[in-house]
Amino acid sequence: MEPYEMKHMIIDDDFEGDPAVTAEFSYNENDYSVTFNKSDLELINSWLFASDTTLPANLSDAMIETIREDIKKRI
Repeated sequence: MEPYEMKHMIIDDDFEGDPAVTAEFSYNENDYSVTFNKSDLELINSWLFASDTTLPANLSDAMIETIREDIKKRI
């Protein structure tokens, strides 16, 4: 798997009533955002920022797990 570059990580303790962690990163020359539930790091959503629009991201399970492990280390 090619490396990604984590740009930002936001811990939101008031996200829709449940704490969440959002990671913004670049991968394969695209920008993405993924949000996990803070308590168990279950995936809530993932987005691809393309041109002037935002689309649901189609990230592999391996990529999601890599991001999840990186977040565990950082929080």
